[in-house]
Amino acid sequence: MYIGQEFQVAGNWFYIHFTENPGMAFGWEFAGEYGKIFLTLFRIVAVLGILYYLVKIVRENQPVGLVLSISLIFAGALGNIVDSVVYGIIFNHSHSQIATFLPEAGGYSKLFYGNVVDMLYFPIYSSHYPEWFPEIGGDYFLFFRPVFNVADASISTGVISIVVFQKRFFGK
Repeated sequence: MYIGQEFQVAGNWFYIHFTENPGMAFGWEFAGEYGKIFLTLFRIVAVLGILYYLVKIVRENQPVGLVLSISLIFAGALGNIVDSVVYGIIFNHSHSQIATFLPEAGGYSKLFYGNVVDMLYFPIYSSHYPEWFPEIGGDYFLFFRPVFNVADASISTGVISIVVFQKRFFGK
């Protein structure tokens, strides 16, 4: 697929929509090229910390739900790291063309500077704000706008599970 290409999966509420995220959640970026390497290195350190914690709670026979939740967070974070570390060197760009795997001329960026691929899009409800709303009255409204990937869903599921079941996982 090329950037921006999409196709319907289920009605008007689930699409595969190809986009690349150069930064973190919601495409936020900071400090240009140095920010990108800092973000990637931070992700790697965070995943190593999560892995350490995961091994620790498995050894301590912590609740299975906690182990599964931390595993989801770990797997999702690792998946996003793989994208941002290697995606840019193994594919060329996807702007107005379909990316090529291992192109002769090389990828679109160097090691650690790739983008994370996001493709899951659920525009569940769209309408317009009522005219009487201050500042945004009449503006278009779309719920749920973010495009995300399986790794993001894994991280979110793990975090939500921990929040919902925190008393069961951690006691009082």
